[in-house]
Amino acid sequence: MHGLGNDFMVVDNRFQNILFTVSLIKKLSHRNLGVGFDQLLLVEKVTTCNVDFLYRIFNSNGSEVEQCGNGARCLAYFLLIKNITKKKIIRLKTLTRNIEVSFLKSNLIQVNMGFPLFNTEDIPCLKKNVVENCYSVIFENTNIIFSVVSLGNPHCVIICKNIEKIDIVRIGNFLQTYSIFPKGVNVSFVEVINFYEIKLRVYERGVNKETRACGSGACASVVILISKRLLSNEKKIKVNLPGGFLYVKWKGKNNYIYMIGLATHVYDGIFFLKK
Repeated sequence: MHGLGNDFMVVDNRFQNILFTVSLIKKLSHRNLGVGFDQLLLVEKVTTCNVDFLYRIFNSNGSEVEQCGNGARCLAYFLLIKNITKKKIIRLKTLTRNIEVSFLKSNLIQVNMGFPLFNTEDIPCLKKNVVENCYSVIFENTNIIFSVVSLGNPHCVIICKNIEKIDIVRIGNFLQTYSIFPKGVNVSFVEVINFYEIKLRVYERGVNKETRACGSGACASVVILISKRLLSNEKKIKVNLPGGFLYVKWKGKNNYIYMIGLATHVYDGIFFLKK
């Protein structure tokens, strides 16, 4: 499946109980030798009240991560087209929070991503000298100014004048491995078009490359820009990504973040594990 080109292998693991080791995930995610994907998404049984399914996310390098907005839409659509659920609204439990997913029409899906977290301990980020959520670091003789936020997973947001001219792989890799982010970080490069529209490119943690789309990165960028009053919170924001566009809604502090976008089913397959 894919969400705007951010591609996933989705597995119903409620009854199979397959152990996906790091080596197995790396093998399956390899685009020449395996299935090929950015993330592996697992549906598992859950015993928690008021939650429908456990939603687990593994990057292509085998690391388990806390959140993936594009993945949430795809996982929900998978549950729908496989007749695993007939609900219009489902609740998914991730490593760090519960999220609510609503089916709007066909494969257009809305995800309630929860509340943004700005405390450095919650992100986590070890840097303390912050002024209105603005941090800076020198990289190759250039002063990079960025902001941080968590959507259940860590995000670093850099506001740019022209994101097409930014070497996001070099800067993204530097920040993703920067010591102030003990669990790594997703790095978003954002350009404001007007009060209701932005352009976004994301260097994704654990995938270690630019991704065609990042749902949580889109939400993180909108949250930071609204907080800085560079975007309006009166209506939904259009987020243009290399793979397409999403809409994000956030009314401001103490409000949920909503992401709206498409989910696409590509094909079904079966693989056999050697004993």
